[in-house]
Amino acid sequence: MKKDINIPDVKDVYVAIIYEWDDEMLNKVWNAYLINNKEMAIEMAIIVSSGFNDTDKTATIRHGLGTLEAKSFKKFEPLQEEIFALDNVFSLSFFSDNKLFDKKFIFKKNTIQPKALTTIDLTNKEGILAE
Repeated sequence: MKKDINIPDVKDVYVAIIYEWDDEMLNKVWNAYLINNKEMAIEMAIIVSSGFNDTDKTATIRHGLGTLEAKSFKKFEPLQEEIFALDNVFSLSFFSDNKLFDKKFIFKKNTIQPKALTTIDLTNKEGILAE
């Protein structure tokens, strides 16, 4: 039965951790973003995030992001630096072109750090893309 379900590959949709200035906190902070670089909108986007290692686990957080228009991005979660010592997983599900898409984006432990920053297309912000 499970082999009969066809879930297409996710292309041009990404999760990025972006290091940016926060006017309220008056310093730089880390935020998770969903990036839709597709030529069409994605709908009913849901992300489930969690972090873990051999001994510790974060709470599971669910985000209903709704629709992201083509060539757009949306911040969905502020991140505390303490979780960067964990493997962080962001499971994304969404509809596009009347099809269900699903993908896990992973940030391995200790890979989220200032020396790994690059400019993220579409956002023009400094960050790190998930594997």
